[in-house]
Amino acid sequence: MKPLAERMRPKNLDQYAGQTGLVGAGGSLTKMILEGQVHSMILWGPPGVGKTTLARIIAHTQKRPFYSLSAINSGVKDVRAMIKKAESDRFFDRAGPILFIDEIHRFSKSQQDSLLGAVENGTICLIGATTENPSFEVISALLSRCQVYVLEPLDRKDIRRLLDRALATDIHLKNKSVLLVEDEAILRFSGGDVRKAFNILELLCTDAQEDQTLEITNELVEQKLQQNLSRYDKSGEQHYDIISAFIKSIRGSDPDASVYWLARMLHGGEDIKFVARRMIISAAEDIGLANPNALLLANTCFDAVSKIGMPEARIILSQTAIYLACSPKSNASYLAIDSALEEVQRSGDLPVPLHLRNAPTQLMKDLQYGANYKYAHNYEGNFVQQQYLPDGLQGQTFYQPGSNPQEDKLAQRLIEQKRIKKSDTTNK
Repeated sequence: MKPLAERMRPKNLDQYAGQTGLVGAGGSLTKMILEGQVHSMILWGPPGVGKTTLARIIAHTQKRPFYSLSAINSGVKDVRAMIKKAESDRFFDRAGPILFIDEIHRFSKSQQDSLLGAVENGTICLIGATTENPSFEVISALLSRCQVYVLEPLDRKDIRRLLDRALATDIHLKNKSVLLVEDEAILRFSGGDVRKAFNILELLCTDAQEDQTLEITNELVEQKLQQNLSRYDKSGEQHYDIISAFIKSIRGSDPDASVYWLARMLHGGEDIKFVARRMIISAAEDIGLANPNALLLANTCFDAVSKIGMPEARIILSQTAIYLACSPKSNASYLAIDSALEEVQRSGDLPVPLHLRNAPTQLMKDLQYGANYKYAHNYEGNFVQQQYLPDGLQGQTFYQPGSNPQEDKLAQRLIEQKRIKKSDTTNK
């Protein structure tokens, strides 16, 4: 039996929920779909928001052949075979078949390159689906040939309507006595993912008895999901809980735990670029200026695993994770920017002091833009006392150096600069 999410998949735009800016009345895609003018595109959005469904609806509405590949288990050979089949299906001036590639961000450069010619000459209309930023994951040559559309998580009203529709119309649920009394827990656990919401509902309905009504409450949902977490959210547990344990192990300077959680992710098929990206963030957030080389190594790791792929990428990821875990730690840069953002939120857009402003025109010079600015390199030690913060924020401190050898040197320099500032002020 097909899962509920598949049984409830919309067949046309009227049944499609959410994404009203794209496919609602007057949406940017609606007219193109109905008039048959759809071009190659990338659908970017989180899981369960209707990317695959929208691709199928486009093909159905335009009566085009629909081919589908998953980037997880397809290679260049599969792509070329599919393009050859698409070529054989073209007749006269009939629009090319739609080739839907799920998780296109997992395709390597060579796999994406193999699509270029067919997309360029119209042999296929490519629709790629991705949960990752296409700017980073799709090669520029392919990206330039596609329009990117952003799909948002469905709001709670849309998901509630879909759940009610499933209870009323699904062939396996409509004959069961089920009452959705409370929906807050289902909506919270699904997080805008319709597929997950349907999976939860189907799981709950397995307990429905013929002789009594099953009342779905928040308490029932939480209790049932605690007992069956892996049945409905295995990938979510891997994606969120384990990456959290991995980053916290690096932050806690435990290389053994870091490698263990890395192994768990690799064994579960986690995207290696996702892991590498998170290590770049950790290098900046948790290590920072205590070891500036950590960010360089993490960035190099991302570049390397993007080129190498599995299984060899595991070695590069392991080396980087161990290096980050063993590095001295400082979150001073992280705290500094958050402190500065809080100040901006509090004080608003304070004007830039006149002497720091650029003066490309005579009018600006007449208004004293850039007047009395002191060029630091003209002074001893490349430092000179002058106001850099807006009026009212002089003396405000956002960066507090961490306690480690690297930042101790920075702290000494800042102390010396403050001494010079104080001396200049006193002499005035």
